[in-house]
Amino acid sequence: MKPNRRVLLNLLLALCLVWPALGQAAEIRVAVAANFTETAKTLGTAFERRTGHRVTHSFGSSGQLATQIQQGAPFDVFLSADAERPLWLEQQSLTVKGSRFVYAYGRLVLWSGDKSRTDVNLKGLRAGRFSHLAIADPLTAPYGLAAEEVLKKHALFGQISPKIVKGGNIAQTYGFVKTRAADMGFVALSQVKGRNEGIYWLVPAADYSPIDQQAVWLKRSENNTAARAYMGFLKSPEARKIIRAQGYEVD
Repeated sequence: MKPNRRVLLNLLLALCLVWPALGQAAEIRVAVAANFTETAKTLGTAFERRTGHRVTHSFGSSGQLATQIQQGAPFDVFLSADAERPLWLEQQSLTVKGSRFVYAYGRLVLWSGDKSRTDVNLKGLRAGRFSHLAIADPLTAPYGLAAEEVLKKHALFGQISPKIVKGGNIAQTYGFVKTRAADMGFVALSQVKGRNEGIYWLVPAADYSPIDQQAVWLKRSENNTAARAYMGFLKSPEARKIIRAQGYEVD
């Protein structure tokens, strides 16, 4: 009697899903833009559960991480907060050809930890009734560059510039506002969405260049099966669902 074709297909699919766990587990090091910290941890847990591979994360600004990679840092995958740095690495032949893609689209918010504030918006920025405004360093952090674009678009940069405090990355910028070292600050929506901490204003997407967060597989790990599996996982429905739930947009 011939085996049922559907049964065979289902069996093959099941084997594909568990095969990595049946073999020797591998480990990958993922360099991650600071805004994606919590999302990357959630994705890492899901990936480890699905494949049996292990993930180690290193977090920082996209610019700093890209420089470390260019200088030989032993990362396998890079999750940037922009398209510029992955392209820069690709142009230096430091990435696996054809591996670069957008894994998330970021959104910028103006946030304050003080729920009583009524000026966490464009009108409040113009009024200037605050001592310090936190933004990430525009030279190394895409969300900082987006914040600078917003201020310049509305002719506020010159007025507010003396009050700006810069974080080395978006995580440090968030920390400035959380600890009240700054009255408010521009951070990623993913850092404040779903948290009952303060108040935020979602900056119109038209006010800054799109934050296309790109992933790239690094050339030094071209033969790393766990890195290949991780890049594939980022495109899976499971990963996309996690990313969207954290405040990002996906294709």
